[in-house]
Amino acid sequence: MTTQDYRKKGVLAIFLSYFKPHKKLFFLDLGCALLSALIDLSYPLLSRYAMQDLLPVSAFGTFFTVMAILVVAFCLRAVLFYVLGYWGHTFGIRVEADIRKSLFGHLQTLGFDFFSKNRTGKLMSRMTTDLFDLTELAHHGPEDLIIAVLTIFGALGILFTIEWRLTLVIAILIPVALLLVMSRRRSMGKASRRVKERSAEITAEIESSLSGMRTAKAFANEDVEKEKFDRANTRYKNSKREFHREMGLFQATMEFFLSLLSVAVIAVGGWLIMQKKMDYIDLITFSMYTASFVSPIRKIAHFSEMFANGFAGLNRFVDIMRTEPQLQDAPDARDLVEVRGEIGIHKVTFAYGENPDVLRDVTLTGREDYVMST
Repeated sequence: MTTQDYRKKGVLAIFLSYFKPHKKLFFLDLGCALLSALIDLSYPLLSRYAMQDLLPVSAFGTFFTVMAILVVAFCLRAVLFYVLGYWGHTFGIRVEADIRKSLFGHLQTLGFDFFSKNRTGKLMSRMTTDLFDLTELAHHGPEDLIIAVLTIFGALGILFTIEWRLTLVIAILIPVALLLVMSRRRSMGKASRRVKERSAEITAEIESSLSGMRTAKAFANEDVEKEKFDRANTRYKNSKREFHREMGLFQATMEFFLSLLSVAVIAVGGWLIMQKKMDYIDLITFSMYTASFVSPIRKIAHFSEMFANGFAGLNRFVDIMRTEPQLQDAPDARDLVEVRGEIGIHKVTFAYGENPDVLRDVTLTGREDYVMST
């Protein structure tokens, strides 16, 4: 894509465009995530069937057949998680490599003014730390989201067929928890961007200090370098602490609602049992599905954190890719074919941004007076 393409397309569309060359791995990852979610949904339902319909009539052969089916299903689930762990990460690594290649190629087109304004350490951070977060988002983001959504809505659909009143309580509490996840995402995203900026600063400070260590030691300038590093280190530490404060508040609220969900199921389920409207096996089934809600809600929480970190890095990547090189060939530029050994410049003016001119109205002609031969 050209710089204009990066300017016209949205950030998410740019990100998804890097999925296309590896779409087979992407759909393999999503397929395995889908199957693993279906296995997780089937376990409480098959357990309820075995306890409620088979054991009371002493259908022990069928009971153990169901248990054997569950064992096979969990063996398949283990294979699926291997695929998710290995090939899913391979997909993320390939996307990261393609993005890094595009970033490096674009950096080569930018002029000296860009590198005068952006320190090497900051650019290194954008090509390493930021892109690692993108890898995690590319792999775990779609995978966690599809497992969470399918598990939550699939479980609610099954539970409505068992006892709608208790399911209604769960259906009210889960959106509250999910709204909290989405409401905290914005503040976590802002804190994550500040951490990345400070991380780039301290990387640049380290790069500068290490590359100039011999000069600093020659002039006994170690204290000044240490003071500069301490300032950058303190800014990074404070921004990191702010991010973890947001994350701690987020996780504490999530844990409270997950615990509240379990208590609500036992309390309302116990009341329904007292009213002879529900039996203990159904309550056990609800408790199993409630436990299965914990994982998808945490996955959504993790996705929210990955989304904040990944998109902070993605925005920083897109910012560079949307930077136009100041020096570009004219539309009617011609290739240099005949070289005569002469260079001429006419009234050239040059400056770094708004700073005073380094050169002003310089006219110069350089001509080769002799030719060396061997």
